[in-house]
Formats: sequence, structure tokens, C-alpha cells
Amino acid sequence: MRKYIFVYLGGKFPESPAESQQHFQKYQQWLQSLGDAVINPAIPFKDTHTIHSDGRAEPGTMSNISGLSIIQFNSMQEALKTAQSCPFLEINGTLEVSEMVEVASDLDSANSRTIN
Repeated sequence: MRKYIFVYLGGKFPESPAESQQHFQKYQQWLQSLGDAVINPAIPFKDTHTIHSDGRAEPGTMSNISGLSIIQFNSMQEALKTAQSCPFLEINGTLEVSEMVEVASDLDSANSRTIN
């Protein structure tokens, strides 16, 4: 199976704690429905800083990425179909889906490791 990264962009977060909890439960149910395909269910981001080409660091982001998940599928079509059912879309979020590329690590040439 191939590994895919789901990048969560934007989204309007629920206004009340009750709405937030309801959305979170939907998201958890969606992830649970994927079973063993889920490699890393959710990696939320916070305290993002941007490093510019001149080395200057500034708080904030140049994109609106709020997190990512890593999930394995047999094909991009299967990954896209699953992404289309993600509850993140219900809060006006956008998903980017990319296949992770297998890359051998130069750090351990005797026992080469790969991302995918």
C-alpha cells in the first residue's frame, strides 16, 4: 500500500465548545472507520513560524495549513474518495492529498530506510 498525506487547509472552527466537540467526534469516527489504513491520524500545528530566504524568522504562516494526517491506500483514487468524505470539509476546510514519495536515507546507507 502507498502512503498519502492529507493536508488540512483553512476551515472555520466551530464557535461553541459543544459544536467543537461534535465536530471532533465526527472526525474521530471518520478516522476510526479507516481502521488500520491510518498511520498517523492527526498532526495539528500550532505556534507556526516562517523562516525567509534571508534567515529572518517571523511568527505566522504563509499558508493556512492547520495540520496533516498520513493514511495508506492502494491508489490515489481511493485516497481522494476517502478525502471527499472527511468531516473537515463540513467546516469549509480544504484538503490537499499527495502521495508520499519513497526516498532512501543517506543517513543510514548500510540499512537504507524509506519514507514510503
